[in-house]
Amino acid sequence: MHGNLEAMPAISANLVTKIFGAGPGSVTALDNVSIDIQRNEFFTLLGPSGCGKTTLLRLIAGFDHPTSGRIDLEGSDISYLPPFRRPVNTVFQSYALFPHMSVAENIGFGLKMLGKPGAEIDAEVDAMLKLVKMEAMRDRSTAQISGGQQQRVALARALAPKPKVLLLDEPLSALDLTLRKEMQIELKRLQHETGITFVFVTHDQEEALTMSDRIAVMSAGKVLQVGSPRDIYDRPSRRFVADFIGETNFMDADLVSIAKGASRKASLKLASGKQIAASLPEGDMALGKVTAVVRPEHATLTAPKASSVLSGTLETVVYFGTDTHYHVALATGGMFTVRMQNARGQSGEFAQGDKVGIDIEAGATQVLRD
Repeated sequence: MHGNLEAMPAISANLVTKIFGAGPGSVTALDNVSIDIQRNEFFTLLGPSGCGKTTLLRLIAGFDHPTSGRIDLEGSDISYLPPFRRPVNTVFQSYALFPHMSVAENIGFGLKMLGKPGAEIDAEVDAMLKLVKMEAMRDRSTAQISGGQQQRVALARALAPKPKVLLLDEPLSALDLTLRKEMQIELKRLQHETGITFVFVTHDQEEALTMSDRIAVMSAGKVLQVGSPRDIYDRPSRRFVADFIGETNFMDADLVSIAKGASRKASLKLASGKQIAASLPEGDMALGKVTAVVRPEHATLTAPKASSVLSGTLETVVYFGTDTHYHVALATGGMFTVRMQNARGQSGEFAQGDKVGIDIEAGATQVLRD
């Protein structure tokens, strides 16, 4: 161990590649991935099936080893350590509870395997039951409790030995929607109360946005962007990230000027001829053709007016209860969606076939890198 432990990331992956198979049939599951996960962080690996997120989790757990590159835990190389030698625990999608044991026996199992004395195990099991609010279920068989309760037992069992890092592989996917929402809040609370680093794998964008301190968006074995939920949502740097997380409008534009200094501000000329301010992604950008994105809730529908940034014809109106989505066929070609919050008693101000203008909030336009 070297350096100041507090300042070191909990987990650091450095140029990690994982290739399955050999020759022409080989598959690159991870392609030179580098990532730092900080101590006491709720960190989410987000992406579609096959993007490499579960492979990376398995490498951190020790169930598999990198083809090249290294993985450090608090500054020590753990790339080839077996799972039981790592202060890391995993909660699987299937929970993997022992059906012949009670709730308390399941929670204490890891501690028993570590050879802890009985009194210490009992005290820790009591503390864990309290943490996951399952005291009343202590002596029940895990076969007699609900899916949400089994989930809590699996979490308590994984947290009992106080690992430095807890890995969670899509642990909420088997739960129904209401229970899933409840467990999202619960997981965030558990992470906050224990101070353990959580690394969470999901393909569910909303889950990632609501729970994470930071998110790494993955696609085809690469990490495309790492940032806070707000960064990832409001400032996507690539088309895949913008498209994968939430709804968005893509606009072709000309990047006509870039502000001097570190502000990352620029001016865009749209197909409508109007110029608007935009934010740039990290790194160098050249003037010329670019794609910019605007989230539907960052635009407003108006009566047609000369000052409107965009204009067109309202094609469809979709009412969602909390908000309404307006799909506009732009005068310059293409579609644009505006999402506006509904107020109680408000009647539909705009109807299908209306000519409309679209205003975009200041600072809401983001230029993409690709």
